[in-house]
Amino acid sequence: MISYGDLHALLARIFTAHGMPPGSAAILAGAVAQAERDACLSHGLFRIPGYLSSLRSGYVDGAAVPVVEQPRPGTMAVDGARGFAQVALEAGRVRLLEAARNLGIACISIRNAHHYAALATDIEPFADAGLFALAMVNGRSRVAPFGARRAVIGTNPIAFACPRASGAPLLWDMATSAIANADVLMAARDGHAIPAGVALDRHGEPTTDPEAMQDGGALLPFGGHKGAAIATMVELLAAALTGGRFGFEDDAFRYPGATTANAGQLIILIDPAATGGAGAAERVETLLTRLTDAGADRIPGDRRLAARASAAENGIPITQALLAQLQAWTYPPAS
Repeated sequence: MISYGDLHALLARIFTAHGMPPGSAAILAGAVAQAERDACLSHGLFRIPGYLSSLRSGYVDGAAVPVVEQPRPGTMAVDGARGFAQVALEAGRVRLLEAARNLGIACISIRNAHHYAALATDIEPFADAGLFALAMVNGRSRVAPFGARRAVIGTNPIAFACPRASGAPLLWDMATSAIANADVLMAARDGHAIPAGVALDRHGEPTTDPEAMQDGGALLPFGGHKGAAIATMVELLAAALTGGRFGFEDDAFRYPGATTANAGQLIILIDPAATGGAGAAERVETLLTRLTDAGADRIPGDRRLAARASAAENGIPITQALLAQLQAWTYPPAS
């Protein structure tokens, strides 16, 4: 076991050793450590090799300094300068919060940045501050539109968070593909099949082989044509609206070893005090209570919160082998 604080510090040392300034390294380390703490393993320590290979490839600039503009009182537009999206978001966070409080609604658009973590960690702090938050990000082409046989759009996750009258905010985060790409990567690593009906091979034929999907294949959208419409909306809001790249415009292939995607992200914040919803947190609680009374055995985020509570009491599970590997990565890579 390892404490959250110790894991965060260890990850920050790793990213610093690979060329990131301490402040940026700490921001990115927080995103990874939070995912691992909350048992979102597909976006936790599993991702470290990908982060490091992208940094080494030169596709990501670990020392990037984001440029924040405010074209309108309620809109922040950030050029991530080829760095990580969490660093770009942090650069605009204060102004974003001020705008949401002053105007009732505000948004931040991020372009030219790399997002490789759980999207939920980006918006939970805003819900902690009493705001409703909606976020979306696109990525490299990995999903075939409904009826198509090759990838065009990304897995395009979308996340939502809002305050509750009691307890931590309601929070969910989901890919708009039938299965997250990270789940495919983990299946390939562990040597097992992926579910039927979620992927195609390079010939456009259905497959349950994760390697076949990765070798020029594609994932499918969740929910057939309805999920495909939502995924397309995310692609447009996260890329076209922000000035970011569409998934098919990603050029990671020019940087051997790059695993992240240079894409776009959009976050929208709403202050319920400005929409007639001053008692919104209580209304959220009313709905969730009714869901539970109706027999719902889990509210979105319950598993995450249970894992977080366990980590606070017992620490975060980690094998000695993985801990040793993380410690080895705290040394600068050989030139």
